[in-house]
Amino acid sequence: MTSTQLKAVGAAGTTVLLWASAFVTIRSAGAAYSPGALALGRLLVGTLVLGVLCLVRREGLPHRGAWPGIAVSGVLWFGLYMVVLNWGEQKVDAGTAALVVNVGPLVTALLAGWLLGEGLPRRLLAGMAVSFAGAAMVGLSMAGDGTASVMGVLLCLLAAVSYAGGVVAQKPALRHGSALQVTTFGCATGAAACLPFGGVLVSEAGRAPLSATLDVVCLGVFPTALAFVAWAYALARTTAGRMGATTYAVPALVVLMSWLFLDEVPGAVTLLGGAVCLAGVAMARGRSRKPAPTASPATPHCPATPGAVRRTGPRPR
Repeated sequence: MTSTQLKAVGAAGTTVLLWASAFVTIRSAGAAYSPGALALGRLLVGTLVLGVLCLVRREGLPHRGAWPGIAVSGVLWFGLYMVVLNWGEQKVDAGTAALVVNVGPLVTALLAGWLLGEGLPRRLLAGMAVSFAGAAMVGLSMAGDGTASVMGVLLCLLAAVSYAGGVVAQKPALRHGSALQVTTFGCATGAAACLPFGGVLVSEAGRAPLSATLDVVCLGVFPTALAFVAWAYALARTTAGRMGATTYAVPALVVLMSWLFLDEVPGAVTLLGGAVCLAGVAMARGRSRKPAPTASPATPHCPATPGAVRRTGPRPR
C-alpha cells in the first residue's frame, strides 16, 4: 500500500471516529437545541473554522467547475441531511432510525454506479449487505418501546437519500477543487440554507446551559470541520461506493463510545451487531483479487549466423 493510500485510509478512519462521536454529543446538545437551530449552530462554527484554515493555507476560491457539486452537496448533505436527521430521530425509536438511515450507503453505491460510472462490484454489495444487517442488529437491540411515526420514518428516509445525493455530488467537485475548498464552501452553503432557523438559534442559545452550547461548538469543530475535510480527502482518492461503505463502522463505534463515556453497557446482541458491521466494512473495502496475467508466448528468436547478417556498409575488400 502506497503512502497516498495509507493517508486516505487514515483520513477515512478519522472521519468515521469523529462522526461516531457526534451521536454521543448530539444526544446532549439536543436537550437544549431544536433540530434546525442545532444544525445551523454546528454549520456556522464549522464554516468559521474552515474559513480560518483556508486563510492560513492561502486557498482561494475553487475552480468554477467545482461549484455545481459544492452547491448540491452543501444543500443536500450539510443542510437538509443535518436538519431532517435531527428531527427524524426525535420521532422514531433507535431501531427504526438505524434501519432507515443506514439505507444511505446503499443508495450512495447505487447512485455512484449509475451517475459516476463506478459500477457495482459484488464484493462491495456483499459487504454493504453484511454491514447493514449488523447496523440493524445494533439499532433493534438498542430500541426503546418500538414506536415510530410515519413522519419520523419519512424524515429518516429523506436523510438517507439526501446524504447519498450529497456524496455523489461532491465526488466530481473534488476534481476541480481541494478537499478543504470543497468542504469549506459546501459547509457555508449548508449554513446559508439553514439561516431561516437563525431566530430560533439566538433564542435557544440565550436559554441553553453552557454545556449544551459547548457541545454545539464541539460538533462544529470536530465532526463537521475536521471530519468533512478528512472525508473529502479520502473520497478524492477512492470511489463513492467504498467510502459510503466505510460509514457502516459508525454504529460499532457509537456502541463503544456509549459504553466508555455514558456507562451504557451494551448487550450481547449489540456487541455482535457491531462486530458484524466491522466485518462488512472490511469486506466492502477490500479489493477483489485479479487473476495473474498469463505470460504471452515469447516470440521465437533465431540467433543470427554470420552469413545471415545484413550488411549496410561497404563490403570489406
